Amino acid sequence: MNFIQNLALKYSHIMMQQSLRKGFNVKLLKQGQEKIPNSSKEYMLYAHIPFCHTFCPYCSFHKYYYKEDLAKYYFQSLREEIKQIKDKGFDFTSMYVGGGTTLINEEELIKTLELCKKLFNIKEISCESDPNHIDPKKLSMFKGLIDRLSCGVQSFDNRILKKVARYDKFGSSEFLQEKISKALGILPIFSIDLIFNFPSQSKEQLLSDLIIAKKLAPQQITTYPLMKSNLTKENIAKALGVSIKDNEFEFYQIIRDFFKDYQCNNGWSFSLEKTKLNDEYVGSHHEYLGVGSGAFSFLDGELLINAFNLNDYSNFVRQKQNANIAKANFNKKEIIKYCFLTEIFSGKIEIKKFNQTLECDLKKDLYIELLGLKFANAIYEKDGCLYSTSFGQYLFVVLMKDFYTGMDLVRAVFRDDVRLKNKDYIDIMKEKVNPLNSANMEFKAD
Repeated sequence: MNFIQNLALKYSHIMMQQSLRKGFNVKLLKQGQEKIPNSSKEYMLYAHIPFCHTFCPYCSFHKYYYKEDLAKYYFQSLREEIKQIKDKGFDFTSMYVGGGTTLINEEELIKTLELCKKLFNIKEISCESDPNHIDPKKLSMFKGLIDRLSCGVQSFDNRILKKVARYDKFGSSEFLQEKISKALGILPIFSIDLIFNFPSQSKEQLLSDLIIAKKLAPQQITTYPLMKSNLTKENIAKALGVSIKDNEFEFYQIIRDFFKDYQCNNGWSFSLEKTKLNDEYVGSHHEYLGVGSGAFSFLDGELLINAFNLNDYSNFVRQKQNANIAKANFNKKEIIKYCFLTEIFSGKIEIKKFNQTLECDLKKDLYIELLGLKFANAIYEKDGCLYSTSFGQYLFVVLMKDFYTGMDLVRAVFRDDVRLKNKDYIDIMKEKVNPLNSANMEFKAD
């Protein structure tokens, strides 16, 4: 990177942090806010499955330790909330199921996906999994339901797998490769998810991961930079140590060059064939509605946050109350900046379409920002479109990483050790919810 690009990277990072701090000013709600559909808009449905058998040190997502009876009860509540969303008049063409481990209880997930297909005009469903749930017989159960499955491998290097406590959980590199090879071809799209820039990860280790992934030949390969936030950096340091040198930019260049013969879906996703169906659903869906514990919805410039506590969530749903307990509002310019980032992350923005969708004037509303990006050679304009350059691809990867780690600012508010200190929230919950008393419904927090 030259001096101007280095400056642009640092400045963009600072601006993103300021936007997140300003935008993620979370306000607790005395009662759940009504979600009302707009017939002129297209929505995506996001469903959260907050269960894992084990926790990885770098993961900050909302999750609980898995117990079968708790999961079944949760899935029942989830399906009930989905029915309530249908009654409000919402419809969806796409669905993303995240976690946690989405395939942790196949039978319950199948019931849930079948319900969604029955109620809504859903054409495509994407799910996540860990290597323990890609058995061919189990995956065959999802034919006609799941269109894309991403498997979080993270690395094929046994030394790294041991450091992040995945070797004993999911098996050696050799075992993982054999397991993945048997899982390919069952569902339309199978993605291998890798993480790069682990502390002490060498170029040789990175290239080995990429070579193995390409040799397995899944339809899609996704390479995420290691994301550190206040919720994870201590655990990462304990498990992996602290980086002496940050190799992120160099490693990203290696990855882009390695997959130059693949189709690029976005800044970190590569496919044998071009597809919009990938992990970054926010790039193709500006508005989405979240169902489930801790799920986020982004509707009409507001981030609505569902109850994280599983007992609270289930009680809200079963009492037919809105499950969202908090929200964050964004002004018009922040919404434009957010949508600009999520779209340019895919490499291209059609200016006229962008303006029509958001009822804005992109070149006027983000004049200073676009001028700076052009000056730094991060974007260029051609035939009514904005495109990211080679440097821009990395810049937007950094900003997307900042965005996702910034979401931990929201999650941190609702971690049990923080939530229980908030007297106003506890008072609200006492008024609205009677916690489940059954011993079987005692949830263990992460």
